[in-house]
Amino acid sequence: MGIIVGLDIGGSTTKIVGLRDGVLMSRELVHASDPIASAFGALGKFISQHQLSLDAISHVMVTGVGASYLRGDLLGIPTQRTPEFEAIGLGGLYISGLSEAVVVSMGTGTAIVQANTQGVKHLIGSGVGGGTLIGLSSRMINIRDFQTFADVAENGDLHNVDLSIGDITRDEIAGLSADTTASNFGKVTDMATQADIALGIVNLVYQSVGTSAVLAARLSNIPRIVFTGNLTLVGQGKKVLDAFAGLYDIEIVVPDGAEFATAIGAALCCGRATGAADEYI
Repeated sequence: MGIIVGLDIGGSTTKIVGLRDGVLMSRELVHASDPIASAFGALGKFISQHQLSLDAISHVMVTGVGASYLRGDLLGIPTQRTPEFEAIGLGGLYISGLSEAVVVSMGTGTAIVQANTQGVKHLIGSGVGGGTLIGLSSRMINIRDFQTFADVAENGDLHNVDLSIGDITRDEIAGLSADTTASNFGKVTDMATQADIALGIVNLVYQSVGTSAVLAARLSNIPRIVFTGNLTLVGQGKKVLDAFAGLYDIEIVVPDGAEFATAIGAALCCGRATGAADEYI
C-alpha cells in the first residue's frame, strides 16, 4: 500500500500527516479560514515538501468539522471521510503508545472517548474548550491571538484571581492541598493584571475539561487519560492537567505532537470497519 494521508480539517487550521506502512512520515499545520482551501493547501504542501507524485498516495482520509464541506476526491486521490470520534481514539492511542485509555480531544470544544484495541466509544463532550478560552480572553483582556494569550498567561498569579481552599479554611481537608481551587474567579482583586486574568481563564478551562475527563475515566474504570488537541500547546494548561494526576491518583499523558493526534487517527482508519461509530458522522 502507498502513503496514507490523514487530514484533520478545523475551522481555521488543518493538520496533515503521512503514514507509510504505519510509520509517521511527517506532520504539518496549515492556516486557512476556508476548509476547502485549507484541505487542498495542506495536501499540496505535503506533496511538494516530500517531492511526491500523486500516485504515491493511495488514500486521503479526512475528518474534523471542515470535512463536511468536501465533495469528491482531493486531486484525484481516493478520499474518504472518517468519523471524528474514531480518529480521536485511534490517534490518541498511537501517539501515547497505549493499548487502552480515555482520550480527550481539546479543540474549539471538547470530545472524550474510550479507546482500546477493540474499538472506540464516545463517552461525553463539552462546549468548554479553545473557543471558550479565546472568547473569554477577547472580552476580558482584549487578546484574540492564541499564542499571545498563552505567552501572557505564563506570567500570571492565580492568587489574584481564584479562591483557594486555603483562603476559606484553616483546617486540613484530606486529599486537598491549600492551593486547590475552591472557586474559579472567586477572588478577583482590583490588583489583578492582564496576565493574572489570562491565567485564571486557563485554570477555569483546563480544570473544567480535566474534571470531566477524570469522571469519564473513573466511570470507565480506566486509570489513564491521554490529552490531545491544540490546547495541549498551552504550557500553563499542561501544568493544570499534571496537577490532576496527583489530586485524583490517575495517569495523565500529554504526548509530543498531541495536536496532530486526530489527523493521525484519521489515517489509521484507512481500511478499518468503522461499525457503530458511523452514527456520529
